[in-house]
Amino acid sequence: MHSLRHLFPAALFFCCLAATADAGAESVKAQQWEINADKLTRLENPARIAAEGHVELIKIEKTTGAKTPVNGTQSGWNDLLGDTAASPETTAESRPAKGGDALEHSKAMPVISENAAAPETITVSKVMSTIKADRMLYNLDAGTVEMNGKVFIEIGPDQLVADGGTVNLKQETGFFENAAIVRQDKDMHFEGRKIEKTGDLTYHIEDGWIITCKLKDGETPPWSFKAAETDITDGGYAYLKHATFRIKDVPILYTPIMILPAKRNRQTGLLFPLVSVSDRNGFGVELPFFIDISPSSDITLYPHYFANRGLMAGAEGRYVLDQGDKGTVMANFLSDDLDAEGRYTYTDQERYWLRAKADQQFGEWITRLDVDLLSDRDYLTEFDSGRTGLTASDRYYLEQFGRGLQDKTVDQRVNSLSTLRSWSNGMSLQANVGGIDDVRDEKTKSTTPSPLWKLPEVKHNGRLSLYDEVNTDLSWNTDYVHYWRDAGVGAQRVDLYPKVTTAVPLLDQRLNASVSVGARDTLYAVDANGDTTWKDSSSENRLLGSVESEISSLMRKDFVSEGWSHALRPFLKHTYVTDDDQKLPQFDEVDSFGNQNSITYGVNNFFYASGMTGHEETERDYGYVKVQQSYDLRSEADDKPFLPVELRTAWFPTQSLIFKYETDLSVYDDGFLRHYAEGDYMSGRGDLFSLDYLFAKNTATAGGDDTSSVRLSTLINLMYDFSAGYSLEKSLENSVTVQEKVRLIYHPACWAVELAAETTPDNEQITLMFQLANIGAPFGIDF
Repeated sequence: MHSLRHLFPAALFFCCLAATADAGAESVKAQQWEINADKLTRLENPARIAAEGHVELIKIEKTTGAKTPVNGTQSGWNDLLGDTAASPETTAESRPAKGGDALEHSKAMPVISENAAAPETITVSKVMSTIKADRMLYNLDAGTVEMNGKVFIEIGPDQLVADGGTVNLKQETGFFENAAIVRQDKDMHFEGRKIEKTGDLTYHIEDGWIITCKLKDGETPPWSFKAAETDITDGGYAYLKHATFRIKDVPILYTPIMILPAKRNRQTGLLFPLVSVSDRNGFGVELPFFIDISPSSDITLYPHYFANRGLMAGAEGRYVLDQGDKGTVMANFLSDDLDAEGRYTYTDQERYWLRAKADQQFGEWITRLDVDLLSDRDYLTEFDSGRTGLTASDRYYLEQFGRGLQDKTVDQRVNSLSTLRSWSNGMSLQANVGGIDDVRDEKTKSTTPSPLWKLPEVKHNGRLSLYDEVNTDLSWNTDYVHYWRDAGVGAQRVDLYPKVTTAVPLLDQRLNASVSVGARDTLYAVDANGDTTWKDSSSENRLLGSVESEISSLMRKDFVSEGWSHALRPFLKHTYVTDDDQKLPQFDEVDSFGNQNSITYGVNNFFYASGMTGHEETERDYGYVKVQQSYDLRSEADDKPFLPVELRTAWFPTQSLIFKYETDLSVYDDGFLRHYAEGDYMSGRGDLFSLDYLFAKNTATAGGDDTSSVRLSTLINLMYDFSAGYSLEKSLENSVTVQEKVRLIYHPACWAVELAAETTPDNEQITLMFQLANIGAPFGIDF
């Protein structure tokens, strides 16, 4: 045994593993290992190096090549002779020392050629891998290193800690005991009794577990996947055999095989399941599978098994090119094994729901696609919950596209494709194609006309200034639409509505007045389509004149000391439209435009709150109160000329609190025709509260029931990472609870579990859903 001199710290270079040259770049690459320790000892037969105390083994790659001159010029003689200021790279402090002291330098160090005529070269060192341990024994012949006592290895994006192990430096493989791997790009931990490094970034783990939360030494993980064997692939997947999902080391679920993504980037893999138990559906389990197609597109499959109904297939496809070019399509299909049982109206067991939205910009054209196709009107009532239910789908589309889905009670689902081109001068051109998916019951379909389709509709609107001195302009609305329906009257209609509007000068500068005069010509090519009322009609033409005048005033008072302002706008408006006294098909508000002679009066109040944000004064909406009523001047309205009083009010006491109220009041015997009240609150810590109330009086059908309903939704953050939620939808006119749901959520730092109980008139369901840190991130669930 020969003992090397003791260094503090001791250091040694050894084992030059590779060297490559690139003539084009005039560079040389070399890889070598550098060892530092408190004590280094050389052993013979076989040749070994024993290191003790703060042992650090570093793999270094050095690249030597021609130095790139500054600003593209060669270094001059003055630089080499030191006549100019020394570069920071060539100061005495940064030059390599002589002898053994050079072993302590691992930073990039330039080397100046001794031949002044030769190109200047530079050598750059880069640390590729680091191995640390309390004790280490290196076998020079075999190229292996045995380690024990607080082993730490840093290899690319991975960090490995262990009690001991063996590493083959040539093959970069190894065995480790009681080890843990941390993937830095995801904070995902792999721990095991034995871990084998089988390749560059591949591992085999025996008797181990996985978690995406950082833990303190000795701390029990809040959740984990424990597996008998785990293989981590170079592509970033973890394949688990005989895996159990555990909470606080208590097994909850078992699966013989599981695939998990082991890096933060979106990639193909299983997401966490959803489990439910229901009176009507029986036991249910959903196993989502995410497929990464490209950086801008992906697909998620949602196979959902119901014990009483069969397998529901589900899929979601998404693409995002940029904020204005994106789309999402979702679809579910179920061959239902359960009968309607009298309460429901569906007769076909093949049930489905297809919904999609897309935003696409083609040059200056903005295009919007909305698809909503249902097999039957009961589907959304029965399958409202879960990841693919109406509530989750509506929330997703509203957040991503700014427009949600129709309510589940709507039985004529609108599908449309529209494109819009706007110009800076105020003109616009819009084209629409619209279809209706009719899911009404068969009795209603047989006794009423089919829904109207627009195949297509084209609109052109514009405005042209005629005389700037008194604000006079010409505006026009032109519209072509082909109304088609399967049964009932349809038509092709052209509507032309030019209008001239001018401001009226008044002596009182506090008053504003305007008058507009227009002419509306509407042409119809009628298709009777079996409707006997129009069997002898093929075309109609309607020409109307209109006059609108309005006088208003705007007054504002700033209450500086109180920090708020009040704007008051009283107005008086007269609308007159000639009566053509002609029978026309009724499709929309254009067809009922004629025969108007009314006065509308009201007052709008706007309130603003002001304050200081830093050194800047800011102002925000504080609320409004709007009241208006119309008086019908036509002779046929002599008995009841006053229309209902309309009240619209809102109050925004804080940025997170909103109150709104709307009502229509008849001044005759009908009383209140409508009430709508809404309150919404969101606290800074995430508490939510929402309450809506709706009342609508039935004035269309004699003896018909009024509509009255309430919707309540709340989520409260409790102590110890718990949250509780409650939602209720109830029809008050017949005291029927449409839906009631209670949620309890536990959400510590890196995972969450939600237990929900839901009740509908014919079903009770319990759902258990887990959300884990970085497991299921494609859905935006990330901690």
